[in-house]
Amino acid sequence: MIIALNGKRTNVKFRTAFEVRRELGNKTDIVILNGFQIDTDCELSENDTLAVIPKGCMPDRDELESMMMARHTPNVHNKLKEGRVAIAGLGGLGSNIAVMLARIGVGHLFLVDFDMVEPSNLNRQSYYISHLGMEKTAALKVQLKEINPFITVETRTVRVTEDNVCELFGDYSIICEAFDKPEAKSMLVNTVLERLPGSKIVAASGMAGYESSNIIKTVRRMKGFYLCGDFENGAGIGQGLMAPRVQICAGHQANMILRLLLGIEDI
Repeated sequence: MIIALNGKRTNVKFRTAFEVRRELGNKTDIVILNGFQIDTDCELSENDTLAVIPKGCMPDRDELESMMMARHTPNVHNKLKEGRVAIAGLGGLGSNIAVMLARIGVGHLFLVDFDMVEPSNLNRQSYYISHLGMEKTAALKVQLKEINPFITVETRTVRVTEDNVCELFGDYSIICEAFDKPEAKSMLVNTVLERLPGSKIVAASGMAGYESSNIIKTVRRMKGFYLCGDFENGAGIGQGLMAPRVQICAGHQANMILRLLLGIEDI
């Protein structure tokens, strides 16, 4: 029987997942069958995907990537590995979206921001005390390579303007808008829709404060334009930005990007 065992096409003589685990050694190893960690033995079928992951040790590099992606839904990883996504803005939305996309193995991320990490960022953005004073592009790239060394991370430390949108993002079919200011958001969305008609843009509006999580949603405004948020609660005096709702909105954007990479355009 041919299965994918720790990422390698393998001819196994065993009928069940736990028999494979016993053959490999430690009976306490984690066993993941077709994306699901199993606690009871299961029969194997042709072309199953099986990961047997030892606890407490570093796997060989040639097995590490498949083990990292073992909890994926089957047949997703190769599509994501071929994906290319640009993220404009690396604050509360963009830094968290980048981390999510790195974790799921999107093969090429292009990160653009002009700013540095400062203390007020740390309540919602994916940075640490040790990153204070660093350019956000540099600080985030370090993190992403620690999370997933098998992806390519490209950065540009520059302010995005109407004049450079096409030069920066013209090679990307999926662009994520993750700016703070409404005027910057509308500039990027409008420019992409007008000048890069072959690209899809996933944007955000309304994630401030501590209103209900359940009013944040994803909608498709028009072909190629997706918007996430509650569309009402923007940041302002008396209403700040905090991790829970910002990350919920970032999760909406990351999941919509995931769907687009898999060829799913419905919300």
